[in-house]
Amino acid sequence: MANAIRVLAMDAVQQANSGHPGMPMGMADIAVALWSQHYSHNPVNPTWVNRDRFVVSNGHGSMLHYALLHLTGYDLPMSELRNFRQLHSKTPGHPEVHVTPGVETTTGPLGQGLTNAVGMALAEKLLAAEFNQTGLPVVDHYTYVLVGDGCLMEGISHEACSLAGTLGLNKLIALYDDNGISIDGHVEAWFADDTPTRFEAYGWHVIRAVDGHNAEAVSAAIASAKTASKPTLICCKTVIGKGSPNKAGTHDVHGAALGDKEIAAARLALDWPDAPFDIPADVYGAWDAKAAGAKRESDWNALFARYSELHPQKAAELTRRMKGELPGNFSEVADAYIRLCMEKQETIATRKASQNAIQAFAPALPEFLGGSADLTGSNLTNWKECVPVRHNQAGNHVNYGVREFGMSAIMNGVTLHGGYLPFGATFLTFSDYSRSAIRMAALMQIRTLFVFTHDSIGLGEDGPTHQSVEHVSSLRLIPNLDNWRPCDTVESAVAWKSAVQRRNGPSTLIFSRQNLPFQVRTDAQVAQIARGGYVLQDSPDARVVLIATGSEVELAVKAAAELGGKGVAVRVVSMPSTDVFDRQDAAYKASVLPAGLPRVAIEAGVTDFWYKYVGLEGAVVGIDSFGESAPAGVLFKHFGFTVDHVVAKVNSVLA
Repeated sequence: MANAIRVLAMDAVQQANSGHPGMPMGMADIAVALWSQHYSHNPVNPTWVNRDRFVVSNGHGSMLHYALLHLTGYDLPMSELRNFRQLHSKTPGHPEVHVTPGVETTTGPLGQGLTNAVGMALAEKLLAAEFNQTGLPVVDHYTYVLVGDGCLMEGISHEACSLAGTLGLNKLIALYDDNGISIDGHVEAWFADDTPTRFEAYGWHVIRAVDGHNAEAVSAAIASAKTASKPTLICCKTVIGKGSPNKAGTHDVHGAALGDKEIAAARLALDWPDAPFDIPADVYGAWDAKAAGAKRESDWNALFARYSELHPQKAAELTRRMKGELPGNFSEVADAYIRLCMEKQETIATRKASQNAIQAFAPALPEFLGGSADLTGSNLTNWKECVPVRHNQAGNHVNYGVREFGMSAIMNGVTLHGGYLPFGATFLTFSDYSRSAIRMAALMQIRTLFVFTHDSIGLGEDGPTHQSVEHVSSLRLIPNLDNWRPCDTVESAVAWKSAVQRRNGPSTLIFSRQNLPFQVRTDAQVAQIARGGYVLQDSPDARVVLIATGSEVELAVKAAAELGGKGVAVRVVSMPSTDVFDRQDAAYKASVLPAGLPRVAIEAGVTDFWYKYVGLEGAVVGIDSFGESAPAGVLFKHFGFTVDHVVAKVNSVLA
């Protein structure tokens, strides 16, 4: 069974002339132990709710996963393995969720798969506490993750595994491929950590020195891990590329095809006479998991049927949430709150407007799982009724600690598991720490919500280390990410509603520290906010368009009034989400930004991005340097965010 994985990895990488055969060959026996004796899944239904989750964090070894999926009976035919790493195949270079049936998350950036697994285990624990009833454990599964030296060298592994130990995620089991090799060679010269002791310090159960080529020993370790009250790290000593007579145990087998000569020698060493991509029937029979998987799901269906009879409301709620469907009344609740914001006309910081929206929406969204990276009192992502998650306490608000990257990738894991809609916050300038996880959420097209506050030089006295300048524009460069930077309470509420309702990708919600004034609108204008950009103020004989977002909308409105008093009619466009606006039809975009009218954009950030809207003949009021330490009002004046400067820019484009 293990050799079937080895030869498939060798053959697929050789045919593609690209890939990583060493890890699949080295971890093959570990895979046999886990998938044949412990892993609870159903190949015919990869999305069965109570399946175990399996993550290959060292995703460069993707052929291990593809071989397992093919051999156990998933809809991944041999033709796809032959098409490894080719255009539009279901076997891309690194595993991708929604591309390959049975793949739970997209991995490759090392450490993030491990962190996603922490999120999955967290979701399982919280759902079990919320829904399970005596004798009816309808949420009861493990999260297994394969990790390599690279995953453990990445700093995110410290963030995630520290929190996993603190929260006691006992149904998380990590199998460490301790082969001592990375691309550069033997790792002891640059990775001499005492890894087992490190994980024990995190609060993990650690099983040391397991022979990773002894499937029975690995299976026994997994069985022991299942009885632990902590997350478990199983340290499996392996030889990378096992089976390759001349390259096993070296970095030569890590990330390159073995070559025809070495593959032929490996086949002899493994006593595998069959042709490339030819698996004997008895090996298929040993691996086939369809019948066992169908029985597991059937047994669970019977359990859930009993659960549904006794607890129909909980059963319906769990079903809805695992499907990712919103409550039927959510839109009505959100719209009622938006109308309330219109009536109250509050002048508050948009970070506070965000918290008010969370407070209003939370009763209608039991799937909300909020959190913050140690800045809850500043980010304001908590609400009155929220309950903090603790080691022995289920809840709906996570104190992630100072772990921005870990928080973001954990949230991705929660989203992928299903059952919760996670959001977590930090200062916008620290989105740099989270960026890779944000990108992965966008790549995976999953609904994770990233909240960022203190969005500009308006942060004030903390200075340039904490003042965002380039961050909003850089986030807008990530495909499939919706970025919202609202200007007041109404836009903040609409931004939250839009992000919650979006099902095909993540969103960022970017808020101010300082108070921003309410902007008067008609109901028709409120309806257009969700289109990303709209006309906030207009004049029938407008000569120029001012485009602004967030805190700078106030400045645009004041400048328009000043210009109007001087006989220059102005249209003011508020554009809380350029990403959403860009998806609108051409007619709508032209109605907001008509051709022929000069344009000036205003945003307290770098200017380059805005030339796509104003053109080379337009102008941008922005900041192309880092900030300073001073009160916010002083800084805005110092960097030219004044009515006089905007008026001067308008006059320059009209000249």
